[in-house]
Amino acid sequence: MTQTRDEAVRPRRGASAGVPVDEPAQPDRIRRPSDAIRFVVSCAGLAAVMLLVSFAQQTTHGIQTDIAEGTAHAPELLLALATLASSFGVLAVPIAFAVERLFHKDGMRVAIALLAAMIAFAVTLTLDDLVVQAAPGGVLDSLIWGGTDTAPVHTDIAPVIAFVSVVGMAGRTRWQAVTWFMIALAALTGLTAAYASVSALAATYFLGRAIGHGTLYAVGTPNPRPTGMTVVTALERLGLCPRRAARLDDPEDGQEEARRYGVLLGPSAAGDDPVPPAPGGAHGGWHLELRVLDRDQQTAGLPYRLWRMLRLRRTTAGRTLRSLRRSLEQESLTAYAAAAAGARTPRLVGTLEVGTQAALLAYEHVPGRRLRDVPAEEITDELLTDVWRQFRRLQKGRLAHRRLEEDAVLVGDDGAAHLVDLWSGEIAAGDLALRLDLAQLLTTLALRAGPERAVRTAVPVLGEEALAAAVPMLQRVALSRATRQAVRRDRDLLPRIREEIVRLKPESEAAPIRLERFRPRTIFSMVALSIAAYIVIPQIGSIDLVQLVATATWWWAGVALGAAALTYLAAALMLMGFVPERLPLWRTVLVQLAASFVKLVAPAAVGGVAVNTRYLQRSGVRPGPAVASVGASQLVGLVAHILLLILFGFLTGSTNTATKDLAPSRTVVIAVLALGLVAGLALTIPRVRRVVTGRLRSMFSGVVPRLVDVLQSPKKLCTGIGGTLLLTVGFVLCLDASIRAFGGALPWTAVVVVFLTANAVGSAVPTPGGLGAVEGALTLALTISGLAAETAASAVLLYRLLTLWLPVLPGWAAFAYLQRKEAL
Repeated sequence: MTQTRDEAVRPRRGASAGVPVDEPAQPDRIRRPSDAIRFVVSCAGLAAVMLLVSFAQQTTHGIQTDIAEGTAHAPELLLALATLASSFGVLAVPIAFAVERLFHKDGMRVAIALLAAMIAFAVTLTLDDLVVQAAPGGVLDSLIWGGTDTAPVHTDIAPVIAFVSVVGMAGRTRWQAVTWFMIALAALTGLTAAYASVSALAATYFLGRAIGHGTLYAVGTPNPRPTGMTVVTALERLGLCPRRAARLDDPEDGQEEARRYGVLLGPSAAGDDPVPPAPGGAHGGWHLELRVLDRDQQTAGLPYRLWRMLRLRRTTAGRTLRSLRRSLEQESLTAYAAAAAGARTPRLVGTLEVGTQAALLAYEHVPGRRLRDVPAEEITDELLTDVWRQFRRLQKGRLAHRRLEEDAVLVGDDGAAHLVDLWSGEIAAGDLALRLDLAQLLTTLALRAGPERAVRTAVPVLGEEALAAAVPMLQRVALSRATRQAVRRDRDLLPRIREEIVRLKPESEAAPIRLERFRPRTIFSMVALSIAAYIVIPQIGSIDLVQLVATATWWWAGVALGAAALTYLAAALMLMGFVPERLPLWRTVLVQLAASFVKLVAPAAVGGVAVNTRYLQRSGVRPGPAVASVGASQLVGLVAHILLLILFGFLTGSTNTATKDLAPSRTVVIAVLALGLVAGLALTIPRVRRVVTGRLRSMFSGVVPRLVDVLQSPKKLCTGIGGTLLLTVGFVLCLDASIRAFGGALPWTAVVVVFLTANAVGSAVPTPGGLGAVEGALTLALTISGLAAETAASAVLLYRLLTLWLPVLPGWAAFAYLQRKEAL
């Protein structure tokens, strides 16, 4: 008896509907990253409304008045009908939509939406009836709504907005239009009736959205992801007949961008036999490897990608946000382009959308291990060379991989290298993207095989010119997140890679290319400068400058100026003492003056170090010894600073006692013990201990050998230590003379303690020149020491004028001169 083709196909489809898939049970509910992002955005919008209205109260009141005057001429019957329609429709339309959802068996979503509406109602009711009523003129009343009779939030609208945000109306344009029309109509009637303001309605919108999305994220949504069985069964639409499958990635790992399944095929519906299964695998070998893209995961990692997009220049940023369809097309195009370029990569068999919530890409399975799982002894030069050959084919095809980490290299069972994970790739890539790929792969292979082997195996394949182009790109910011974390644990890795390339081609040494639009430190500095202005400006505003100038003793100001000038000579001697090589005195003084200019664009503890290191390198000192020399001077300065602070704190405490003995005051003892206890407790935390150890090691690596060299020359040792002490003396004299210029006086031991404390605070705070922190610490310390607040503020301003602001112009001139002479 013969069968038709349809009859032959039908039993096979029925059989494949029960394809066994070995995978962990999927959760019934998930928390979508998109809900968390929308919650954060809504909270930011609410904060922006509060901030904006606090600065523009008159504008919002003017808008309110204009609306009231405009609607006063409208027919009363029309306003009454609009009020009636909005009062009825703003509740009736969402209820009707909820009933429609119940008929579609979406009751859980409706229940969560009702919960969000109840929370929104409770919050708005509390704000309207309790907070503002109990505290008239408070933040909500005065900053946002200006103390009018309007309610702080619209109690009728906020629960509806929260309900709509949770229940979801995507794809239902008519329901969306009617619902939001009713909400807008209710808002308009609230404005005309003067029980809601423009700012209140804006805050109501963001509050309702925040509560809705926050509730949805906290409770979770029903899992829309298709099961593994559904995904595997969908392969029949590609003419394939799956027989068995298993989940390959670990759902608890959180490292995969998509789900991965291994699939074993049977004979197709047309009677064709599949290729034999590859050896290995959890079930004896797979024919296919599926990558499943879930719609709800498309926003995963979006904040980080946006941060990278804003921080890095346009040509270096990867994808930010793509739709499911766009992600499917992008990965498919990259896979086909890589195969056309001749790179060894798993063949893409087909792509398919699985409903509206997922899509799959079916790759030919290649048995093997990721480079991360390959033992070090199996990473041979032949394997590294093969990786470089596949990479060269991508480069010739103008294809950027963008994530050439250890997991992106698959070492097959036959020992051949395959490039995988092309989902973030880019076709027709520019030169910068290709060079970044080269820097990334160099770093990845150097982490596994060492910089020497990574560079040595790349030279025969890529050539010295191509490797030289990667030297400016070897920056941590240019690498992927996982690679940056690995490089952070081995801070010498990137310099060693650069040295290996420069050894091959010395002319390839070049300054790193600026890849960042800004650094995180810049944002921190801007915030810190704003805080500093908040601290310093009120101090200046409270001073009568005319009276100040009239009563000041200006010859003391001249003494302070001379003491400030002495500090540059002291800093030069301090540096010269810890450099075995001979340095010219006055050029070194000019370098310290130039460093005072750099302080305005770099933190106090960073600018001087960078300038001195660059100066030593230009003077013929090799980079390693130059860094070690500056580190040695900084280390001795740190030790001297701590010892002087303890010594003079001890003496200051003893001079305040009635018996004038050398017993320190109880306050000093308690402060020292408290600081020691806090430091000891902090160092018991392993992570803090690792960070402190790493920072000290990076700052003072190579310092001990350099100090040994200096100890062999008593003259150098005396110069370095003498300069260190003279530097402290100069600053203390400047501060003491500034105090005396305005009629104040303190014991000299107290002045030393005040300076050392404020200097430590200024070095710890990453603001240019310690701006804000030094002023605040000095003023507070001088006031506590017994100086009048006005005198303390005046003395601090003069001191900072002489030590920070006045040297800026001559420092800029010195910086320009030294650059012209190629000394910096």
